[in-house]
Amino acid sequence: MLHRIAVVLSFLCVTVFLFYGPSYAGAGAAEPQLLAAELVEDGQAIDLSTPRYQELMQELVKQHGFSQEELDRIFAGVTIKKRVLELMDTQWEARPYFDYFPRFITPKIIQEGKRLLVEHRALLDRIEQEIGVEREVVVAIWGIESKFGDHKGAFSMFQTLNTMFDAYPRRSKFYRGQLIEYLLLCRENGVDPLAITGSYGGAFGQTQFIPSSFRLYAVDFDGDGRRDVWESVPDVLASIANYLHTFGWTFQAPIYREIGNTLNGEKLEKAYAKGRKGFVSCKEVKKIQGIDLPRSPENKDLTIVGLELQDGGMRYVAAYPNFQAITKWNNSNRYAMAVVELAEKFKE
Repeated sequence: MLHRIAVVLSFLCVTVFLFYGPSYAGAGAAEPQLLAAELVEDGQAIDLSTPRYQELMQELVKQHGFSQEELDRIFAGVTIKKRVLELMDTQWEARPYFDYFPRFITPKIIQEGKRLLVEHRALLDRIEQEIGVEREVVVAIWGIESKFGDHKGAFSMFQTLNTMFDAYPRRSKFYRGQLIEYLLLCRENGVDPLAITGSYGGAFGQTQFIPSSFRLYAVDFDGDGRRDVWESVPDVLASIANYLHTFGWTFQAPIYREIGNTLNGEKLEKAYAKGRKGFVSCKEVKKIQGIDLPRSPENKDLTIVGLELQDGGMRYVAAYPNFQAITKWNNSNRYAMAVVELAEKFKE
């Protein structure tokens, strides 16, 4: 009996972790030993008869016009990719900034970025004029996302999205939506859903868009009637710029400013603790930190970003709306800072 109780408690502990994440499970409880990847086998067949898959199939048929025969063909034999689950629990954005940025800001990437800025000068002139996003930022995101198109990902998009929907409860709802968006974009663009590869997170192309982002923000900038984020450099770079523009990018406005290694007031400390939702006015930051700062566009509020230093200290910056726009691309302040600092290196 005691053994059975121990097994049940162990299962409940793992379930709590998978649904709510490590921060919840660690609150007054022993840290669980199992992660999502440890509960499945690589290549394990996904059970399409479960209620969640039957509901998905019904939605695809009734709301989106897929035929059952078509879905049977696409989903036939779909399996779990265990490596996807392993990588989801060890993402780079969770690392301290001093360890994070060197992966993206390297002499090789800086040199190649500078070369591409020259090669695509006319295209980037047009993007700045028509979309209004600085070229260095656009090329920095291109470099970080796919090494300027060299690394687009080798995971089957269809298998990845199904793996996350079926075997990663913490984000199952999100990936269910992305799976639907993916099937829609493949149909809209005449692409076989089984043919596209991408990242372990379900992003694809040189932009590394997730399916919903492609459908909303990708643009046809070369005029061929297709939104091609795989091979068309004009479409790739304009789509990056369009995404930032959609989220409020202001051309030639401040992105961030250094505000010191300590925060001098409780208001800034609380704003920092709230992360991307901790807004504070530019005027208050200036007053509390005792520094001069440029005006924020339309007097919009700033956020406070803390970046870990190797010596154990912190580096704080005031993040302007343009910085916040980058976090709409990737909801990590570390990512946004790496983009900005890589863009700055291109100007040196």
